[in-house]
Amino acid sequence: MPGAATNGHPKGISGGDGIPQAGQLRLAIVGSVDDGKSTLIGRLLFDSKQIFQDQLEHVEETSRRRGDGYVNLALLTDGLRAEREQGITIDVAYRYFATPRRRFVIADTPGHIQYTRNMVTGASTADVAVILIDARKGVVEQTRRHAYIASLVGVRHLVACVNKMDLVDYDEAAFDSVAADFRDLAAKLEIPDITLIPVSALNGDNIVDRSEKMPWYEGPPVLYHLEHVHVASDRNLHDVRFPVQYVIRPMSDEHHDYRGYAGQVASGVLHKGDEVVVLPAGLRTRVKTLDSFDGELPEAFPPQSVTVLLEDDVDVSRGDMLVGASDQPQTARRLEATVCWMTDQPLTARGRYIVRHTTREVRAIVEEISHRTDVHTLEPVPGANTLELNDIGAVTLRLSAPLVVDDYRRNRQTGSFILVDEATNATVGAGMITAAAD
Repeated sequence: MPGAATNGHPKGISGGDGIPQAGQLRLAIVGSVDDGKSTLIGRLLFDSKQIFQDQLEHVEETSRRRGDGYVNLALLTDGLRAEREQGITIDVAYRYFATPRRRFVIADTPGHIQYTRNMVTGASTADVAVILIDARKGVVEQTRRHAYIASLVGVRHLVACVNKMDLVDYDEAAFDSVAADFRDLAAKLEIPDITLIPVSALNGDNIVDRSEKMPWYEGPPVLYHLEHVHVASDRNLHDVRFPVQYVIRPMSDEHHDYRGYAGQVASGVLHKGDEVVVLPAGLRTRVKTLDSFDGELPEAFPPQSVTVLLEDDVDVSRGDMLVGASDQPQTARRLEATVCWMTDQPLTARGRYIVRHTTREVRAIVEEISHRTDVHTLEPVPGANTLELNDIGAVTLRLSAPLVVDDYRRNRQTGSFILVDEATNATVGAGMITAAAD
């Protein structure tokens, strides 16, 4: 069966050592309900020969049982029973595949407005957002909402797939009309790289291979574009940020004087011998050694997990941060942030929450709700007293202890945080820092 692998490993994956160093790409697939997100992912997997024969047979059988009349490739990704019964995507489902050019991690995010918080989760770590737009309906409210959220969480590359072109007879004018509306929307967003591609996910047009039905489109198909989009320069490799997650002291006879600080490099490049500052204490020292599971390293960069040994015996604990001596972040007790609210209980002024930021946790009180964002116009609406479920707004927080932070636009890792309910320990909001003060 074309598109399916039969011998235990999907065809097209050459193994960890065989894939060139184009690296890994994290994708968020977003769009309104029934715009074809799951079908697009299923088509990518099928046409790039990333599924097994038994998976395909199961999808064929389920499609027949549902009376679809065709092989419903969306069933490859709609894994939850509730999703299959309702024909929608509820939670963020992560899929993994690879081509000879690049590895991919796909976040298939919900389209329903009540699951906007899940879309925020899926897009927050994405390099590229792929937004599906129905060629018949054009740019709708959820298109605006999802494009705005992608911009908000710092996605720098957006691919707008104008889907279901087969239902408008592959008409160039229909595509041009949707593309013009989307470009008007994109002009209000802070996304530097935007690409528009006409596709039919159901029939595979312009997904993996160029479509002969749309000769007027001269650009690449979706997979080729994703294989070649350049994201390495998006990472902040200038500002050294190393949140300490764990202090390692074996206390054995062999390693009685070993004291290392384990964590993941958030940004910048750490080298042996670099001068660093321990924040918030402000102590200065140098990197003695960078250890990893495979041995000592000459340097470490994001998102590597390493253990840092320092030349001086300074006091460092979980929640502290090692930073570059010449590019220090701000130590703040007050934060201004854009917050996406994720729970039924509204955020209110004077509300008390726990702020979790990198490896540090502090208590906070909401001083002010400056405004709520109208997703229709993308304009601020002043005078908001609360943020309701799925609302996005500007909030000022006062912290019980200082945090070491950057502006989110400069550093996604040290510029973001989550808000946690003190009573239930549930995550209730996601924040992106816009300003900080002592």
